[in-house]
Amino acid sequence: MAIHNLKFTLFSVKTAKAMRTELSAKSSVEEIRKRFDQDVERFSNLETGQQSTVDAQISLELITEAARWASPAARHLLDIGCGAGNYTLKMLSKLPGLDATLVDLSQPMLERARERVRPMTPGTVETIQSDIRDLQLPEARYDIILAGAVLHHLREEAEWKAVFRKLYQTLRPGGSLWISDLVTHESASIQGLMWQKYGEYLQTLGGQEYQEKVFAYVEKEDTPRSLIFQLKLLEEAGFRQVEVLHKNGCFAAFGGLK
Repeated sequence: MAIHNLKFTLFSVKTAKAMRTELSAKSSVEEIRKRFDQDVERFSNLETGQQSTVDAQISLELITEAARWASPAARHLLDIGCGAGNYTLKMLSKLPGLDATLVDLSQPMLERARERVRPMTPGTVETIQSDIRDLQLPEARYDIILAGAVLHHLREEAEWKAVFRKLYQTLRPGGSLWISDLVTHESASIQGLMWQKYGEYLQTLGGQEYQEKVFAYVEKEDTPRSLIFQLKLLEEAGFRQVEVLHKNGCFAAFGGLK
């Protein structure tokens, strides 16, 4: 047991360091798009599609419930990185009749999302295939923005700041942005602790092999930032109130009200 724990600790430290891999070595937008093109069926099921995310269903429930309470008269929803539509569907179960704009890199994901969302609302359903960094959004258009497991694909700090400003500007006064995502920690030692805890969680799902698979995937594709960093970005963008709804290890649900 002691040897196993030592190996796991060394692997955890190595993985935490690997998260700082040069950005140029990370997956390209095209590589990410192709991967999601092949994963539509898995992401159509919240229970299996998000199993590597700690408390996925709790965070989904919390951010959509928070959106309902913060923006009860909402009419227009923007779901960025919508995947197969799980977040929009949950939002519509709380605020029926919303107009929904669905944005994703993957056209097959968008097609599945539209297929699932269209019967659930009498409002309009618009799909846009785009990277959020490139997307031109109208000012003061949306009442609610949902960003589920998508912002961790942003790379440079300038991109993070630009996207947060863009999302703020496209919200109507009184609107709200809600995020559920993988996060890092400001302290290297705490990051190591939380990453080890996350590895232990992954092992309960699929053993050492599954843990290594997820860690390798994060190292290659993701560049998450800390919750503190993102809360500061919300404030800098202009949000009048910033809220943390839930945090468990390397995952958090939070948002801001305009």
